[in-house]
Order: sequence, then structure tokens, then C-alpha cells
Amino acid sequence: MLGRVNHIALAVPNLEVAIARYRDSLGATVSVPQPLPEHGVTVVFVVFDNTKVELLEPLGENSTIAGFLAKNPDGGMHHICYEVTDIIAARDQLKAAGARVLGGEPRIGAHGNPVLFLHPKDFFGTLIELEEVRA
Repeated sequence: MLGRVNHIALAVPNLEVAIARYRDSLGATVSVPQPLPEHGVTVVFVVFDNTKVELLEPLGENSTIAGFLAKNPDGGMHHICYEVTDIIAARDQLKAAGARVLGGEPRIGAHGNPVLFLHPKDFFGTLIELEEVRA
């Protein structure tokens, strides 16, 4: 069911500082910031040969990232995203196996593809994102 790791997401308290650290200190290529009000975040992607790191900053008062940063003020790993070819089939298979799907229905993510999140208590404390990616 799972494909490759699409990205690992890090919540950061200051996106500009995080961009500068990855770009200037590590020499990484960083995308342009993209506000996603429907998800309550602004994101950038740090691009590597084999995957991406997504940097997330809260956007708006109701951002779930704000709650995460309240508990982890220096930031930290927020989720890991795996690719799937059919997000509805993956959701249904996971629900049948007892996994809790947050929100139930896919939403459009930062790459313009459908995404779903799985409850971290079902995956050893790690929030899992599934992103539908067509070959």
C-alpha cells in the first residue's frame, strides 16, 4: 500500500529563520513559502535528491501547529508523509484494520494532491500523512 517517503515535516517557530538555516548553513534548496489557510500553516519544502523536508509555521489563530509549538517551543518533527496511489483504498484498508483517520475525507495538500492524516496513537506516537501520488 505505501510508496516512498514523500517528506518529513518539521514545525518551526519562525519560518524565515528555518529557511535561512537550511539554505545558508546547509546549502539546501528551499522552495518559496506557500500559505495554506485551509490547513492553518505556511510551508516551504527543502529539496534533497531522495526526499523533502517540509517546514511548517502556524498561520492564523486556529492553527494546529500553534498547539504543537506551545508544547515544543523550539519546534520538532510534526509528521511523516508516505505516498499512496489510491488514497480512498488506503483509507478504507486502514480503517478496516482499526486505524483512526483524522477528518475522514481527503483534503488537498501543499502539492495539490489529496492527503489524509492518521492518528499518532495508532502509529507509535507519530502523526502519519498519506498523499495520493500518481505514477
